[in-house]
Amino acid sequence: MIRAVVWDVDDTLFDYTGADRAGMRLHLAAEGLLDAYDSVEQAIVRWRAITDQQWARFSAGEVDFQGQRRDRVRVFLGEELSDAEADAWFQRYVAHYETAWALFPDVLPVLDALAASHRHAVLSNSSIHVQDRKLRVLGVHHRFEAILCAAELGVSKPEAGAFHAACTALELAPHQVAYVGDHPEIDGRGAAEAGLLSVWIDRDGVYTSADAPGGPHRIASLAELPALLGTDTRFGAPSTFG
Repeated sequence: MIRAVVWDVDDTLFDYTGADRAGMRLHLAAEGLLDAYDSVEQAIVRWRAITDQQWARFSAGEVDFQGQRRDRVRVFLGEELSDAEADAWFQRYVAHYETAWALFPDVLPVLDALAASHRHAVLSNSSIHVQDRKLRVLGVHHRFEAILCAAELGVSKPEAGAFHAACTALELAPHQVAYVGDHPEIDGRGAAEAGLLSVWIDRDGVYTSADAPGGPHRIASLAELPALLGTDTRFGAPSTFG
């Protein structure tokens, strides 16, 4: 029996991609950087590609959390900025980004539907400083017994140690825990190989089934989760992926 659900945050509970795009659009305009690109979309695509590259370095242990932020700025601007200059630029971006923070619309209904039947925790590849505040601002911090982040754990998804740390915090065995995340490799395969019930939320159908080896359950909406967990609730919805 699955007794707890451990959640990813960005692009699972929180619409990180939407907020990042909206925030960067405002930031680029405020910084006077749009003339360097053919379109706002081109600039945003480049920012996201650099973000993915630097997150991969952080996940591999090549750089610390603050370092990956600074390197994102330096690579994007193509300038040798000091740490203070890079931090200041990133904080100006964050101010715009935070104005667009929002949960996905299926989050509160599923947390309500599972509140009485399952315990809940968070496991993120970010830092506790970032995610603790974010969950408070979004009004869901109190829903989770534990909030664990890679920057403090010293191990990140998809390493089994990250998922097992969440299970340990809940004092449950991996087979008693479900993990819900948006990335087929980092979340989906990682959780499955760590022995958890792996649930991959693929809202946009961006990936193919071949992108999720190792047995993650693929859903298009969190509305499908209660039925997958066997919860007796009217909230569950049939899978759109079959």
